Amino acid sequence: MPLPRRQLPATIPLPGLDAPAEIRVDRYGVPHIRASSERDAFMVQGFNAARDRLWQIDIWRKRGLGLLTADFGPGYLAQDRAARLFLYRGDMAAEWAAYGVPGLRDIVTAFTDGINAYVAVTEADPSLLPPEFGATDTRPARWAPEDVVRIRSHALVRNLTSEVMRARLLVRARRLAGDAGAAADDAAALAIDLARRSIAPAHDIAVPDGLDPEDIGPRVLDAFLLATAPVTFDAERLAATPDQAERWSRVDGLGEVVSVPEGMPIPTVEGSNNWAVAGHRTATGRPLLASDPHRAYGLPSLRYVAHLTAPGLDIIGAGEPAMPGIAIGHNGHAAFALTIFPADQEDLFVCETSAIDPDLYRRGDDWARMTVVRETIPVRGFPAAVVDLRFTAHGPVIFEDGPRRRAFAVRTVWSEPGSAPYLASLGYRHVRSPEDYAAALASWSVPSTNHVYADIDGQIAWIVAAKLPVRPASDGLLPVPGDGRYDWSGFHDPADLPRSIDPTAGFVATANEMNLPDGPARDRGFGFEWLEPFRATRIRHVLSSDAAQDVDTAAALQGDVWSEPATRICRHLPAAAAAAGTVDADTRLGLDLLTGWDHRLTLATPAALVFEIWWQRHLRPALLDRATADPVLRQLIEPGDPETLLDHIDDDARCRDACLLPTLSAAVAECRDRFGDDTAAWDWGCVHHGYFEHPLSRIDAAGAMGTDRLDIGPLPVGGSGATVMNTTYRPDGRLIIGASFRMVADVGNWDASRFVNAPGQSGDPASAHYADHAGVWAEASLLPLLYSAEAVDAATELVIHLVPTPQAS
Repeated sequence: MPLPRRQLPATIPLPGLDAPAEIRVDRYGVPHIRASSERDAFMVQGFNAARDRLWQIDIWRKRGLGLLTADFGPGYLAQDRAARLFLYRGDMAAEWAAYGVPGLRDIVTAFTDGINAYVAVTEADPSLLPPEFGATDTRPARWAPEDVVRIRSHALVRNLTSEVMRARLLVRARRLAGDAGAAADDAAALAIDLARRSIAPAHDIAVPDGLDPEDIGPRVLDAFLLATAPVTFDAERLAATPDQAERWSRVDGLGEVVSVPEGMPIPTVEGSNNWAVAGHRTATGRPLLASDPHRAYGLPSLRYVAHLTAPGLDIIGAGEPAMPGIAIGHNGHAAFALTIFPADQEDLFVCETSAIDPDLYRRGDDWARMTVVRETIPVRGFPAAVVDLRFTAHGPVIFEDGPRRRAFAVRTVWSEPGSAPYLASLGYRHVRSPEDYAAALASWSVPSTNHVYADIDGQIAWIVAAKLPVRPASDGLLPVPGDGRYDWSGFHDPADLPRSIDPTAGFVATANEMNLPDGPARDRGFGFEWLEPFRATRIRHVLSSDAAQDVDTAAALQGDVWSEPATRICRHLPAAAAAAGTVDADTRLGLDLLTGWDHRLTLATPAALVFEIWWQRHLRPALLDRATADPVLRQLIEPGDPETLLDHIDDDARCRDACLLPTLSAAVAECRDRFGDDTAAWDWGCVHHGYFEHPLSRIDAAGAMGTDRLDIGPLPVGGSGATVMNTTYRPDGRLIIGASFRMVADVGNWDASRFVNAPGQSGDPASAHYADHAGVWAEASLLPLLYSAEAVDAATELVIHLVPTPQAS
């Protein structure tokens, strides 16, 4: 059990606070902040974020600003350099104005003042520091308001990784075809189809004039992936010396910084669900809104739930702890939520450099000079390192290939004013109508998002919000030459993005699928790469039924584990078995288990275990083996787009005959080897599990932190990446992507709303709220999201009083 640390005093002076305020923490770990003004509420929000998540937000700041090396040594130098490439370096006045939020700088300043006030409290009493600082012999830093907005590299934008992957697929396919003509394009077709995202709307991919895909090597994305990678800790990296710094410049397939990774990093697919239901489809007659954003699992959770109350403000829900405001929640009148709208917000530009001076790159018929920024990075235990950062008209240079005279630059909306992720959510804190919401979202930049809305007047809406580039000469699906012919020419008008208010269907729903309506929106080139429609199809099927929706049905849909891949594949088994005649014992057992199964990936269900082992470890690899015998191309197309593979099974009888039963037999044999002969005991949960890993657990820091365990799990969980309850997992069964935060808002009866934030609200291992949501989350259950003053007061377990400091005379 954790050793207790000293508790905060019941009353704390807070410099800069205008009037007394309080934090009331309820039994679920939610802080309810009550202040006399909005400014004070945001200051207390910052103070509370530091109180509960100081280690997390301090690492977030140091990673984003490129300051890890000062605390952790040369093993972090490459990551620091990469992060600095993507800092916002434009005009700060334009930056503050671009969000369309009056008084934004004052809000962010109040928030960072609150963080700094808590840091000052820990300086006066170090026993209040989170134990991670002691375990690493580091200290938290003070924040400037600009830190919040200048850091871009933790946002989600796309599609740089798939541009590079697609180019490399083209290179390999052309080499196999033996020439660069039409035959090569035919050879590349299946490989491109099997890339990670299907292309929609239908579109012919053309190689941009002047692009040689041979230029796109395997290390082009190293710096970009480093800039966006989480911070990892292991003994070897922490002990690295300056001459070993470059060893820590690669990212593996799980998105973690490693010293010697193998193969091409695999981009992680992230997604989310949300929906809003009109009152005539609910049991209560009131609208309902549900949200479960899917991101990489972490400890502590990416999201943090808080409640801010001040005159004219009463908002509750989830945001990210290092940002002021609430992005997903409600304000007592309207509820709101978001998912990723997978539009294309970045491109890789391939610049020809001069043979005489590599800092010159081709622009039209002339040469332009790169901007070179020299920065000094402090290094713990060693002299400071001096690094040069290069920038073209497109953006930062992430890779230079001297022998081929190529420099690779990233054009991204990150570089534009107003692109700090989620910060524009401050603009909709007071919304009272869909029109208010749309007006607030006109300044939204990143990430590109589907917003859903529901209010007590009975209105619901879906509104897409994003800063999306206009590409007059390209489609964004492949890298382009950087000579000026493929430059962006501005951004699409937010009014041109899709939206729907009070649709006749009585609901709106999104799940990262291709949801561009027929008409001009499909012709504007917002993007062509979407997640497969499995979750969206299932959600719409449930919501369009005659059953009245309520909080319980919404929670059940968030935890729905029906699998479309299982349904589509298993329907071919009777015909396959009939055609095969006599089958071996393992095939017969597999057929018996899967026949009559409801295709739900529930725990303690032998069929669920057999199907996922079969699909992921045997059938999918067999389908890819049929696509190509070339080992390099085979690696590039793995794991293969599931929608394309399922279509292939549906449409190709020879493929079914060759692949279904032989691979099913092999899957059953693997299950027998791994889990024994008692098939009744076969359980999907014995493989598929949640596990929340503390960043320092790999260096055995638990003892130094005063606890016997830092990690939470394993927690058996149903579903898969293809179910509404998105529980995407790595080969060993451990979950990597999904919803750690879920919310269902009962619009108008706010105390009936529910949520969960796994593994817990607090980042402090000594806190009772460090892991108290983990079991609830694993069961796909929810907890009360209390809102009224009466309900909050009845559930309060801790009250922290904050008072202004006396004014100097």
